[in-house]
Amino acid sequence: MNKRLVRSGIAVLALLGAASAPLAAQTGQAGRVDLETYRLPNGLRVILAPDPAVGAVAVNVWYDVGSRDEPKGRTGFAHLFEHMMFQGSANVPRGDHFVLVERAGGDMQNGTTEWNRTNYYQTLPSNRLNLGLWLEADRMRSLAVTQENLDNQRAVVQEEKRQRIDNQAYVGAMYETIMGVFNQETCFPYAHSIIGSFDDLNAASLDDVKSFFRTYYAPNNATLTLAGGFDPAQAKQMITQYFGDIPSAPEAPRTTCTQPFTHLPQARTIQDTRAPLPAVMIAYGIPAPTEPDYAAVSLLNSILSSGENARLDDRLVDQEKAAIGITPLFLTNRGPSAAMYWLNAAQGVEPARLQTLFDEEIARIRRDGVTQEELVKARNGMRAQQIFERQVPHGTAEALQYATHYYGDPAYINRSLEPFMAVTRDDIRRVAERYLSPQNRIVVTVVPAAAAQE
Repeated sequence: MNKRLVRSGIAVLALLGAASAPLAAQTGQAGRVDLETYRLPNGLRVILAPDPAVGAVAVNVWYDVGSRDEPKGRTGFAHLFEHMMFQGSANVPRGDHFVLVERAGGDMQNGTTEWNRTNYYQTLPSNRLNLGLWLEADRMRSLAVTQENLDNQRAVVQEEKRQRIDNQAYVGAMYETIMGVFNQETCFPYAHSIIGSFDDLNAASLDDVKSFFRTYYAPNNATLTLAGGFDPAQAKQMITQYFGDIPSAPEAPRTTCTQPFTHLPQARTIQDTRAPLPAVMIAYGIPAPTEPDYAAVSLLNSILSSGENARLDDRLVDQEKAAIGITPLFLTNRGPSAAMYWLNAAQGVEPARLQTLFDEEIARIRRDGVTQEELVKARNGMRAQQIFERQVPHGTAEALQYATHYYGDPAYINRSLEPFMAVTRDDIRRVAERYLSPQNRIVVTVVPAAAAQE
């Protein structure tokens, strides 16, 4: 049985299971990251994390814009712009960004959009750091925002939506579940999809897109992170050379999210013409990562759904044979967040049976808590995840960006495990009681369309 976690365009907490170990052996971080941070006069935030032992350098830019910054009627702009960023700039023809990085021996290059940020990255040989900086600066300064590029990339995004969401079994229901956790009226930033609606994308004018670029793709709304093998003094000179004269912009407007979960509980049934078997998707509202309960909720999620012998797999898949798989989706926002569990029914199993078994397992944790062995395993998994991520410069750069954007301090990378190591069994039971309540969730039942018509 495949029990691996999957990623579906939503941030997933993929904790690695590990053998139990004494708590005293877990309290340290997964290797300290030495770093320096500063700002250019135009507001560009720079984070340098040199590692002389590495022969490559990650060049990573996060823009403080994601789908959470889109107002009603403008959904999909952040993701559309991610595509636009590869359509050329003053000195780089369309499509040549990838070509130039590959010719220089680079890899790990792409861009992604989430609710909370948009990132662009590449890893290059250390002696080609100048190329990565020049490429990122050129498109920050002079992106080719033309009608032709807008029309082309709008069509690409719409086809992406058709292929990856509309024509895939369960995926539309998954997005409806995870977005349905958030109140559409009071928390729209997290209650709409990253890819947006066709109507909003079709309504986007060239002036709208140019305004978006000027507002959000300015140096004072970006963070540049370098991690790996490079000389800090030389890097600073190049950063000033390439980015220093890019003008800043007025502070970007922000949307608000208040009372995100007041509409819960919710229950819906969706008919899916592509689904071969029923499924049940259950999502709970959970706190932001900066809130005290977040660490305990994260570890609870791991105990429920990560690794061998996770509670839900053990009960629903192995013991009861009611599910053929469990997919957890842990959405970590810079505000209210969500934990979702996607249960795929086994042949002949009714959705109601699947939900009953799930509810029984949740009720057992809310009543009895978890074992010390489960808690230690979850902590070890968190630390193993951190060690794994930092094996390459790109992983370190992303972790630094996450610490900066979510916690306001890149140095948080060196103490990020502390809240998790302080969680107790009582904390786990308490947050299960508070957040995994039937009154704090949405339940979406997916029924194959053929079965629904019988």
